[in-house]
Amino acid sequence: MRKNYYIVSDGKLLRDENTIYFENEEGKKPIPINTIYAIYALGSLTITSKAISYLAKEGVCIHFFNRYGFYEGSFYPRESLVSGEVVLRQAEHNLNKEKRLYLARTFVEGSILNMAKVVKKSGEDDAEIISALQTLSEAKSVAEIMGAEAIARNNYYAKFDRILKELKFEKRSKQPPENEVNAMISFGNSLLYSAVLSELYHTQLNPTISYLHEPSERRFSLALDLAEIFKPLIVDRLIFNLVNNRIIRKDDFDRELNGILLNENGKKKFVKAFNERLEKTIKHRDLNRNVSYQRLIRLECYKLIKHLFGAEKYKPFVIWW
Repeated sequence: MRKNYYIVSDGKLLRDENTIYFENEEGKKPIPINTIYAIYALGSLTITSKAISYLAKEGVCIHFFNRYGFYEGSFYPRESLVSGEVVLRQAEHNLNKEKRLYLARTFVEGSILNMAKVVKKSGEDDAEIISALQTLSEAKSVAEIMGAEAIARNNYYAKFDRILKELKFEKRSKQPPENEVNAMISFGNSLLYSAVLSELYHTQLNPTISYLHEPSERRFSLALDLAEIFKPLIVDRLIFNLVNNRIIRKDDFDRELNGILLNENGKKKFVKAFNERLEKTIKHRDLNRNVSYQRLIRLECYKLIKHLFGAEKYKPFVIWW
């Protein structure tokens, strides 16, 4: 079974025969190619041309993060599931105002409902978050839809300091994060964006054609769209667990450039828990079988494709547990 590899330390990826090796001052560790699903490079990583050529041939995405834990970019191998018809359908749904608004609205609807589910599961009232659905239903542009999402998210974040037992959230701050919780949110969201991008690679969807976020050069904006739905489940619930169970503490952070960031030990703890969350399974009530959280992201991609072809109207994933 293929799995994600998270490289936190500085080092080098190289190829020898049919094996990829990670080499650093501690030695040389083999990573058999048939075990790699995606690579997350969180340290300074040098890759030989032979290694990157082999990884490309095997369809392995590599996601790069800078020393502060912020997403920098991805090596996205040549797509093997290319479909001109899917690209045309994606473009059609972007260029048609009503079709684009429908998808943008449903992505935000899923995000709002999942935020409400997370706070309710934590014992908090979700009424203020749910109330943003009324504003969402009246939105007549993507900007207004994003405004409704912002209202819901502000009400959502207002609950954090009552849910978190050890660390304070106070308010959302990004560049740089002003406290430990904000540092984890930024880092977790970057990891999630990369995970969504990996799933998009294994479908016929073009990751640059999006509906909620504006398509633009140098970013895979469809991954941003889909990540909105999964942030509450995969990132925020994870942070609550790490903080309230004292798995991550203040000494797992460093203060740099007037901000707070996870140090190497903190990153190791976070990525371990993040990967365990992606691998965690839940009994899918429609499929009637266990699927991993990572698979839920892929299923969302498939639902979007069905919608583009008119086979089944897209409904966003909403947590049921």
